[in-house]
Amino acid sequence: VQLQASGGGLVQAGGSLRLSCAASGRTYSSYAMGWFRQAPGKERDFVAAISRSGAATYYADSVKGRFTISRDNAKNTAYLQMNSLKPEDTAVYYCAAALKISTVVVTTAKEYGYWGQGTQVTVSS
Repeated sequence: VQLQASGGGLVQAGGSLRLSCAASGRTYSSYAMGWFRQAPGKERDFVAAISRSGAATYYADSVKGRFTISRDNAKNTAYLQMNSLKPEDTAVYYCAAALKISTVVVTTAKEYGYWGQGTQVTVSS
């Protein structure tokens, strides 16, 4: 599967952005999806994950209550709605896909076999 992330940009603190991750292929519903982010000089961190069907989601504590992950399997697309953005949310955001036979969420980067190219999110104070 190939992934294309989009939707990043520059926003003021308190604002919102919605990231999209479009996937190629006919078996998109077989993949658990996730979002990660990497700030300059820091490691890539887990942000949010969603199961194959979308029934299960999981969030990093730092974004819980502000970000929402979702997916539309008919459109082969995952989303990350980001509200109440903070300057510390500034990073390159990556979407990822993990082929799974069960309906689990995947929270560790090493379990993801496919990655998008990243989209920059910058939050100004």
